[in-house]
Amino acid sequence: MMRRNGIAIIIVLILVIWGIYDYTKNNTDQTKANNLQQTAENIGIKKGNKAPDFELLNLDEQPVKLSDFLGKKVILNFWATWCPPCRVEMPHMEKISNNHEEDVVVLSVNLTHTEKSQIGVDEFIEKLGLTFPVLLDTKGDVANQYQIIAYPTSYIIDSQGIIQEIFQGAINDDIMEKEISKIN
Repeated sequence: MMRRNGIAIIIVLILVIWGIYDYTKNNTDQTKANNLQQTAENIGIKKGNKAPDFELLNLDEQPVKLSDFLGKKVILNFWATWCPPCRVEMPHMEKISNNHEEDVVVLSVNLTHTEKSQIGVDEFIEKLGLTFPVLLDTKGDVANQYQIIAYPTSYIIDSQGIIQEIFQGAINDDIMEKEISKIN
């Protein structure tokens, strides 16, 4: 009788230990999966964050959202016409835009709130023959959202909307090519 009770106790203990192990393992796996999902969904302006979405009007006064370009690589560029490095950088942006029409979008945000007038922005774009989307940040809301402190500033964003690289200051097409070749 004691022997049966001893075997029953051992079986119960094994089942309890197995239950604890299985419960812990499943919760750990679920926690890891949740953490990965949360990491991918962390919205912010640092590398590895999902880029904050925004909506601005383009030159034709049509609303454009950053999220409109999910599925494509994006070079999100903040600039102004009065900024000498920005002026130098624009032909490089145009070159990248033309060379990668299928998979890369140069999304240009003019810091219109810092300009003398929008007419000057229109003239600048026409003079350089820029063909990529130019959005007008007339109130500085997106510049504040992205904490733009240097002109130009560019964010390299992958096709899932995750920030992969940030550049403060002008970059050329070689740098852009190198960065977009690294991402999906």
